[in-house]
Order: sequence, then structure tokens, then C-alpha cells
Amino acid sequence: MKKKPNRHLERPVTRRQILAAAGGLALSGAMGLSGRRGRALAAEGADLSYTSKGNINHSVCRWCYGRIAFEDLCVAAKSMGIRSIELVGAGSEWDTLKKHGLICAMTPSHGIGKGLNRKENHEACLASIRKAIEATAEAGFPNVICFSGNRIEGMTDEEGLENCAIALKQVVGLAEKKKINLCMELLNSRVDHKGYMCDKSSWGFRLCEKVGSENFKLLYDIYHMQIDEGDIIRTITRNAQHIGHYHTGGVPGRNEIDETQELYYPAIMRAIVKSGYKGYVGQEFIPKRDPLTSLRQGIEICDV
Repeated sequence: MKKKPNRHLERPVTRRQILAAAGGLALSGAMGLSGRRGRALAAEGADLSYTSKGNINHSVCRWCYGRIAFEDLCVAAKSMGIRSIELVGAGSEWDTLKKHGLICAMTPSHGIGKGLNRKENHEACLASIRKAIEATAEAGFPNVICFSGNRIEGMTDEEGLENCAIALKQVVGLAEKKKINLCMELLNSRVDHKGYMCDKSSWGFRLCEKVGSENFKLLYDIYHMQIDEGDIIRTITRNAQHIGHYHTGGVPGRNEIDETQELYYPAIMRAIVKSGYKGYVGQEFIPKRDPLTSLRQGIEICDV
């Protein structure tokens, strides 16, 4: 059956586009929806305010709400108890975040496909990572994202892991000095990112051990790992020391995290809190309904 277009997210900006554009650049031109339309979306619906219980540091990924003016998203996020809007490139939008008492809990660096698993990518990727670490530290934000890159013919996953470790050991010292956490994201390779190498948590945890620094961890994306391996609560409980950030999303579809999908997020959040995690949990689902109403619902579901 053909899906009806979502009136709030027609022709949405994709995450690939944002990460490609965000390496140290402001994204307001690519993502913002200024004027009356953006304000209408931010003001639409019932009261969005919510008071967090304080056990989860709430964040939201900018790219999922790219059709809402950034200023309006900041106002709405603040009212919901959200402390961060992430994957926002350095520039005027960081100033806007600070004006509203928000941070960017995960800042961008290089792109997804051409990552650290190939030595020919190291120079460009490491330059992007170093630039991101410096800017992130200066802004007082905590984390920088990085990616393994995609598999290529003739390269084993073990070779890719070794290459990633070689690259990361060249930059993790700077992260330690600047008190920044460098986080490699786990992504599924079955549905959304065909060929991506860091698609299993066990591979990522081995990489953490090989790099051997408290300033290198994984961005554990619950949506992605449910697709590729499942066993979410046991995995995060046993390996909490290697996880520096979390993302959410409904499975299947990457939409709202309510009863329309298969994951029970309150139990997952309780396991995260019990593990002693003190970082941020970023909402990274693509809303099918009114975006800000769905975002507030997601925050309330995760606020255990």
C-alpha cells in the first residue's frame, strides 16, 4: 500500500546529507525552516512542557526535525526538559543553543561511508576529527562522532578493525587532552547502511579494548542494534563501560518509540540508568505524526 506523504516531513533532510555538510559548518541554510511555517510547527498542538525526573539526560538529533526552524526547536526542546540538540555543525547554531541554555551532546566530524577502516581515508578523516575535537572542546560540549566506514571487497572485518585502531590511536591523545569523548556509532547494515563495518556491538567493543582509552567509546544506537542483533538490555548491561552515548528509534521504520513498534523503551532506559550511565540519550526517530508532540511523547517514555 502506498504511504501518504507526511505533511510535516515532506522531502526531509537525510542524516547522510547533514553529516556530509556539517563538518565544521553551520547548517541553518540547509536545515532551517524560517518564518511563519517554522513557528507554526513549534507552536502546534497541546502544551509541550515536561519536567524531567532527572535520571536521563535527554537530547534530540537535529536532522529528524530539519523542517522546523532551529530557534523554534530550541524553545520547544527546552520546554520539554531536553538539554541537548545534537549533530549540529559548529557555527551560529551553537550560539543559538547556548542562548537557550542547551548544548550539542554529539558533534559531527567526517562522513559515514568513507571512514577509518581504510588507511587511504585516514588523513582526511583524522583532520576532520581533530578540527571537531578542538571546536567541541572550545564550546564546552562533550562528544564527537566518528564512523568505521563501509566494507570493501578483499578486506576482512579484522583488518578493518586494525585500521580503525591505528587511526584512533593517532587522535585519542588529543581527545584525552581536551577532555572530549570520541564515539564511533554502531549502525545496522541490513536496512539503512548497507556494507557498514561497525554493525555488531562485539566488533565495536573489541575496538574499544584495542584503542585502550577512556575517551574512546561507542555510540550505541538502540534502533540499529535491534535490527542487526537484538539482545539490547543484556548487551548494554554487560558492556556499559564501552558505551558513551545512546540513540533511540522505533523498530521497524525508525519512527515513534511508542506501542506502534517492538521495543519497550522504559525497560531499556531503566537498564541504562542501572548501569550507572551519566551521559545523554538522543531521540533519533523520524516522526510520522506531529513532530513536536511525538518528541515530547518520546521524552516522557524514556524518562524513567
